[in-house]
Amino acid sequence: MSQTLNRKFGTIITRLIQKENLTRNETTQAFISVLNNEVTDMQQGAFLAALTSKGETKEEVAGSWEAIYDLDTTKVDISNGIKTVENSGTGMDTFKTFNISTAASIIAAGGGIPMARHGARAITSACGTVDMAEALGVDVECTVDIVAKSIETAGLGLFNGMSPHIHPKALGRILSQIYFGSTLNIAASLANPALPSIGVRGVYAREMIRPVADVMKEIGYKSAIVLHGTINSSGDNSDKGMDEASVCGITHCAGFFENNEIDEFTIDPKKLGLAAGNCNDLAPEKDIKTESKRFAALLNNQENSARKDAAILNAGLIFLAADRAASLEDGIEQAAQILESGMAFQTLEKWVAAQNTDPEKGLARLHSLVQ
Repeated sequence: MSQTLNRKFGTIITRLIQKENLTRNETTQAFISVLNNEVTDMQQGAFLAALTSKGETKEEVAGSWEAIYDLDTTKVDISNGIKTVENSGTGMDTFKTFNISTAASIIAAGGGIPMARHGARAITSACGTVDMAEALGVDVECTVDIVAKSIETAGLGLFNGMSPHIHPKALGRILSQIYFGSTLNIAASLANPALPSIGVRGVYAREMIRPVADVMKEIGYKSAIVLHGTINSSGDNSDKGMDEASVCGITHCAGFFENNEIDEFTIDPKKLGLAAGNCNDLAPEKDIKTESKRFAALLNNQENSARKDAAILNAGLIFLAADRAASLEDGIEQAAQILESGMAFQTLEKWVAAQNTDPEKGLARLHSLVQ
């Protein structure tokens, strides 16, 4: 490793510590150095921590994404002119919930919306998107071609952001060595191999809503909703928030549709009849086995708590972003019908069978959860 490059990189870190913003190109070049492992591990960790602590600008997120997508993402084409949709959260939120985005994506796929998801194992939560998919029987270590086929045939696929099949160069190396949320939670999650044109994305802080919406518009999304959910409570959770649409308080959003201007709006679950009496109902179980059984029960329409309301609210937003609903209320109604009719669980079965090198084994695991 070049001592000169490390010194130059240290100057970038110092600027971030001093709360100075980087340009998009400067951020791209810095992330290229990280991805290529051209500077020391200490420098890499310090850079990620300093950038996160300062607070990322839209130029910095876009620059990070550009480096990751160009240098360290296996590209894939989805056939038949399918316009894929992404739904994910950044993590790093202060109120940890069960995998709402996964439930919402399965419900949306059951309604005919092709979902190309891109997630990771848990870093700052008890159970990440990839952990849950694996517990349900999905093969999360498969190639991009299998994921693409799953999207085409089952309407849903998950690219494992920590797999060398998806990001062969460096992301797995970096994410496996840090235990704090960083800019990678945003930039890397946007580096979806299928490059969806429609997305619903939760962020960990309200101040990140508009910058992420700006970035998504800049990198090619045609329609998107970016959101952060709050909690109305006088207890321990009163100052916490989630990277999902909330049934426990107001959700703040920024969205654009068919390349129009970005508009900001809020969602009040009380006005939708979805307000939760106890937000702790959304917390995950303590272990993945128990949580996966409860998750499967939800998709099998055996859960009537705040979890169900959270799932259909977030699925409703996918219908809205994908221009498959005339209003959020319409999207929620469609989501509820899919869940209650059994179509959501059928879609889950199709996904497990399609994204698998051993479909029988995967389905056996899924069915063992609902016995």
